[in-house]
Amino acid sequence: MAVSEAPRSTPSLAWSVAISSLVVVASAGGLLSQQFYAQETSDWATQARGQDLGNLLAVVLLLVSGTLYRRGSVVAGRVWRGTLLYLIYAYVVYAVAVHFNRLFLVYVAVLGLSAYAVILDPGRAAADGDAPVARGGRRVIAIPLIVTGALFALLWLREVIPAVISGDPPRSLTDAGLVANPIHVIDLSVVLPAFIATGVGVLKDARWARAWCVPWLAFSLLMGASIVFGMVLAAAGGAAGTLPAMIVVGLVTLASGVALRWGLLRPDPGAVPHPA
Repeated sequence: MAVSEAPRSTPSLAWSVAISSLVVVASAGGLLSQQFYAQETSDWATQARGQDLGNLLAVVLLLVSGTLYRRGSVVAGRVWRGTLLYLIYAYVVYAVAVHFNRLFLVYVAVLGLSAYAVILDPGRAAADGDAPVARGGRRVIAIPLIVTGALFALLWLREVIPAVISGDPPRSLTDAGLVANPIHVIDLSVVLPAFIATGVGVLKDARWARAWCVPWLAFSLLMGASIVFGMVLAAAGGAAGTLPAMIVVGLVTLASGVALRWGLLRPDPGAVPHPA
C-alpha cells in the first residue's frame, strides 16, 4: 500500500517556533501574574492555570514533533497535528471564556496560527493511513479513545441534561462564572464524537482512522495532563474531594499515553531525512 511521505521543506518547525513563543508568553503570564485571571472565579482561574501548565508541555511536544516532521517523519507529523488541535481547543476557551485582558491578542494569535498550521499543512500528516494494524494492536489504540470519549460524554451529559430539563444552569457553570461552558460545547459537538468514531474506525482498520488515531491520542494525552495539573492546583489550594477524580483522569491519561506510544512504534515509512 502506498503511504504518504512528508514533503521536502515542510515548514512545521517555523510554525512551531512562532506558536510556541506566543504560548510561552501567555502561559508565563497566567502562571506568574495575578492580573490576567483577576476577574475569574477561583474555580475557573485554577482551571486556567492548570491549562497553562499543560500548554507548556504542549510547547515541548510541538517543537520536538515539528522538528522530526520537517525531517520527514509522517508519524511525527501526526503528533504535531494532534498538538495543534489541542492548542486550538485550549485557545478557543481562553479567547471566549476568560475576561478580556492584555493577553487577548496573544490568545487570538495562538488560535489563528494553530488553525492555519493545520489547514495549510503541506505535509498532509493525517491524509493517509499506514499499513493495516494487527488486531491486538487495534484494541490497544482504539479502546482508550472509545472509553475516554464515552466517559466524558456521559460525565458532561449527566450534568447538562438535568439542567436542560430544569432550566437551571449546571453547578459547574455557576462555579466558573460563565454564561455557557465552551468545554461542554467543543467536547460534545466535536472532540468526543471524534474520539469514539476514530476508535471504532481503528477496530475496523479503516484507513482514515489509522491516520487520525495518533493526532487524537496526542490531543487526549495533553488534555488529560492539563486536567490533572488543574486538579493538583485545586488540591493545593485546599479543595476537597479532588483525589478520586484525579486518579480516574490520571488513569485515562496514562492509557492514552500507552496507546500513543503503541501508535508511534508502528513503522513510519515517511521517516526519510530531508535537506534543510
